Amino acid sequence: MTSSGGAGLPAAHGVPPVTGRIRTEPEDFRVEEVLGFEPDGAGSHVLLTVEKRGANSGWVASRLARAAGVAVRDVGFAGHKDRQAVTVQAYTVPVPVDEPLEPMLAHSGAGYRVLAAERHGRKLRPGSHRGNRFALRIRDLSGERAAVEARLQRIAALGVPNYFGPQRFGREGANLQRARDWAAGGAPPRDRAQRGFALSAARSQMFNAVLAARVRRGDWDRLLPGEAVMLDGKRSFFPAPTLDADMVARCEAMDVHPSGPLPGRGSVPVTGEVLEVEARALEGEAALIELLAGQGLEHERRSLRLPVRECRWHSDEADLLLEFTLPRGTFATAVLHELLADAWDVGEGGED
Repeated sequence: MTSSGGAGLPAAHGVPPVTGRIRTEPEDFRVEEVLGFEPDGAGSHVLLTVEKRGANSGWVASRLARAAGVAVRDVGFAGHKDRQAVTVQAYTVPVPVDEPLEPMLAHSGAGYRVLAAERHGRKLRPGSHRGNRFALRIRDLSGERAAVEARLQRIAALGVPNYFGPQRFGREGANLQRARDWAAGGAPPRDRAQRGFALSAARSQMFNAVLAARVRRGDWDRLLPGEAVMLDGKRSFFPAPTLDADMVARCEAMDVHPSGPLPGRGSVPVTGEVLEVEARALEGEAALIELLAGQGLEHERRSLRLPVRECRWHSDEADLLLEFTLPRGTFATAVLHELLADAWDVGEGGED
């Protein structure tokens, strides 16, 4: 088992060459949501493009609901974005089709402002976006500055291990500890959201443990016989009891990826050596797996490899400016973990 910190999670491309400071101020960590679709231009909802600074996504949703005179549950957004950052994301608010949109542009407040408003036909749901584009300033780099270029080239070409970031586990691992206490026979968290966070942390911990084992073996980014193969950018997978040259080539091209478990009820879709690796990595976690199954979570899969696309960087005297795009549900911390020796200690202020 690994801890919820980054110390037990190996880097795939060698010891990170430098240390540095991130999040010195919110503008150092910029995130722009990539929806992957255009507003419909008609319908009973308004799609708002909102920039927020130092604000929680859910809190902004509540402010938009109050301004529009609707219930907060009727406000939609695709994912929680980092709080200690400047982020741009979409929200939907129900507005009758005969009402003008101009007043929606005035629905700004401390910590956020509405940049655009367009008609849309449906409410945004969690996970309905394609990804996120990051622009980070890493200050006061210290260490092997000459190695930064080579490391970033490897990250851009080969991707990084798709670890869940530290914020998934809560402050000082509180979400994971709640899950372990619950699995050991303790009372479940009273709040529904806290129960969800605990279950999510348990699955994330076990996925990270399997991924760390594959990184140590050196096969986190290649397929093994018996793999459950993930399609790039998708949540679907297919079993591959044997491999052929075409499948190997598709993996090298990042069209498909090896996967790891998000435990729950149902059969495990891997066999052979892959099954053995996962079983060894999850020894001692039977109680957590039983808890997840008992709460109705189905066994799912997640890509072990995270492609880092549109990766660009520029150095000035003391800082590094780094830009990249990641698919939804993944963490910038996983990229920084390969570059900065202390990245996991800082982490992100939100999720997704």
